[in-house]
Amino acid sequence: MLGAMDADSRARAANVLGALSLAIADRIGQAVADAAGARSSAPAALAALDGFLDGGSIDQLRDVVGLTSSGAVRLVDRLQHDGYVERRPGADGRTVALRLTTAGRNVAADVRRARAAVLDRVLDGLADDEQAAMVPLLERLLREVTLQRIDARAHGQVPPDGWVCRLCDLVACGRGRGACPAENAVAHTTG
Repeated sequence: MLGAMDADSRARAANVLGALSLAIADRIGQAVADAAGARSSAPAALAALDGFLDGGSIDQLRDVVGLTSSGAVRLVDRLQHDGYVERRPGADGRTVALRLTTAGRNVAADVRRARAAVLDRVLDGLADDEQAAMVPLLERLLREVTLQRIDARAHGQVPPDGWVCRLCDLVACGRGRGACPAENAVAHTTG
């Protein structure tokens, strides 16, 4: 096992991780906004509706993308106006079920492709074996971030930015085969 890091080395690691995270987030934000033709939460809403929330309510969408109730209604209004979402009667008669239109599914696919392209370009700087070695470390970090978010929710602190998986490629993360680090962290705390 490697020795403990000194404070300066840990601060450097944290700083480099922060700078890299911000640079990647900025690139993804721009790419998905361009792909969706919209800023704010629209790209994440489309990706979430396509990936795991189709038929969900406005309140569920609000939670996923991290909006207020009125902000979620305005977002759905815009998505409906653009022809990406349809409102249908919900399961209980009091809610509205959101369904993506064909155009909405197409834009959601564009959003996922734009995100993947940014991430592929970032990974181009590493050899295949370096990428493979990095995966277990990234999975551990994602699990830790997810556990911290779960703990914050348990203490009444709702993360303001929505779900970690709101833009994820659920096939690539392995969610369907039980390999998603975020989902497994959630299952571990509730199971």
